[in-house]
Amino acid sequence: MADDDDQVVFNQEDGLPYSKGLMAQALMGSGVSPERAYAVAAALERMLGETDTRTVTLAGLREAACTTLGTTEGEGVIARFLQRQRLSHLDRPLIVLIGGTTGVGKSTLATQLAHRLGITRVVGTDTIRQVMRAFFAPELMPAIHYSSFAAADSVRIPVPRTTDLTRAGFIEQTKSVAVGMNAIVQRAVEEAQSMIAEGVHLVPGFLEHVDYHDALIMEFILKIDDADAHRSHFYVREWETGGIRPLRRYIQSFAQIRSLQKYIVARAAQHGVPVFDNVSIDLTVKAVMGEILQAVSRYPIQTAVREGG
Repeated sequence: MADDDDQVVFNQEDGLPYSKGLMAQALMGSGVSPERAYAVAAALERMLGETDTRTVTLAGLREAACTTLGTTEGEGVIARFLQRQRLSHLDRPLIVLIGGTTGVGKSTLATQLAHRLGITRVVGTDTIRQVMRAFFAPELMPAIHYSSFAAADSVRIPVPRTTDLTRAGFIEQTKSVAVGMNAIVQRAVEEAQSMIAEGVHLVPGFLEHVDYHDALIMEFILKIDDADAHRSHFYVREWETGGIRPLRRYIQSFAQIRSLQKYIVARAAQHGVPVFDNVSIDLTVKAVMGEILQAVSRYPIQTAVREGG
């Protein structure tokens, strides 16, 4: 533990002044809430101001964390902080896939994770579908020209009367978008670039994970069990976008959106993909970060770094 405590986690000799923002970001990547992360970062700033030292060691960070958060929580933060440090030294890229039906908070979670993990590449499957629309006319690939919850209108072949058209159209749409998603993930793996992808089309079982053995793939599904809470997200979305994403359209299709959630969650259970009920984005971010850091701790880091590089 003594050697670990001497580990330098910040060094002003590198020519940069201490940054509360950067330290808080690193702490948030360890599962600390923004408010508490900035409190610890401020405590470290005071500590640096009271001494002549120009470095922060793990021991100093531990002292600030335990003083600010309490011993139990502080030690937990330090353990996760060390796991977070491993992430930048993994011997493979991290690919995080976030799926779920419309309006469950996928893009919000992706943005929060990207900030905490220091990942700059974030892709939405809606963007992939929009690009594909430019290349494939409705006559050639009708499914991609509809919203996920309106994909029933894209079914052009005779089907049994008992067929769930919304689900059938959505599956066809997901298969098409998965082609583009697979190509983007494969490119990230080849370039050894970590990436976060989010979207309704990230349905468990549709991506070719067998081709991604050079990456750490983390797949999650979001849901909102409470229908009223789910519906309220669309009111917030309309307000935040100034009506660009109109409420009426989603409310009129709410039954279809909920039906797709049931299908996606069932697929997640079939494929062993974790599902999180997104009742609180802060709690969801903390839970997902915990899953990612636990996975990172099981993978090797680059040899040069392990040897002290």
